[in-house]
Amino acid sequence: MPKRRCSPAQRAVLDRARELQYECRRCGVREEEPLGKGRFCDPCRYAMTLWEQHDQAQALARELVADPAAVLLVVDVGPDSLPQAQGVAVVAVHDGEVLYAAPAGEYGTAERGAVLDRLDALLADRRVVEEPDYMGPSRRCPDALLRLPGEPVWPGRDPRHPWAAPHSRANASVARIWAPWYAFTDYPYSTYPCVPGDGAAVPWTRSPDVAADGRSMAAVLHRIAAGTEPAWERAAWTLDGHGAGTPERSA
Repeated sequence: MPKRRCSPAQRAVLDRARELQYECRRCGVREEEPLGKGRFCDPCRYAMTLWEQHDQAQALARELVADPAAVLLVVDVGPDSLPQAQGVAVVAVHDGEVLYAAPAGEYGTAERGAVLDRLDALLADRRVVEEPDYMGPSRRCPDALLRLPGEPVWPGRDPRHPWAAPHSRANASVARIWAPWYAFTDYPYSTYPCVPGDGAAVPWTRSPDVAADGRSMAAVLHRIAAGTEPAWERAAWTLDGHGAGTPERSA
């Protein structure tokens, strides 16, 4: 039985489909090689990936702002802490109320033990958001309350103090929410947004008053949730001329 041939109309459709494999479905640029699954060029794929992270950061900020159990845990207890800080504070994300603020005390003292007991009780049923995990000259992380300065940090949560997750790997941090929202990257086509280095300003305070710092960071989360917190002026989806996100998301 002779093989059925394509009609001119069918041939035209197939030819057009082959041509489209070289054309980005988002910006229309034509590449020399087929674009493969999704049919997006590299710059568009890059912009879309960063936009998705930006969008997810806002979704998380909205969850936290709406959650009355979400709190910011702010500590400053390291050897390179800000002068005379040595404090700890718990601030509600929802309304910025300071739920607890006290001197941190020194490691191994009754004063530090009382602080840990209070945090264990206060944070038992809370959704803990940490202070930025790496900012400025010091690391003001909750796990610093549990060890001597310079002592190795073991991975995972401490079974007695589950709120003190090392380096923000278990608890969210303001830096890890703000960075994808702001969308700064270290080099072109990196899809890993980060906090700008070299002393660049960030929109929260780092001062001897840890409670005030907590309120400042809660305000940042509120602005991200509301969409009023600025993004990087060189954010990929701004520079590529396609506004906010993918055609599917913008539709």
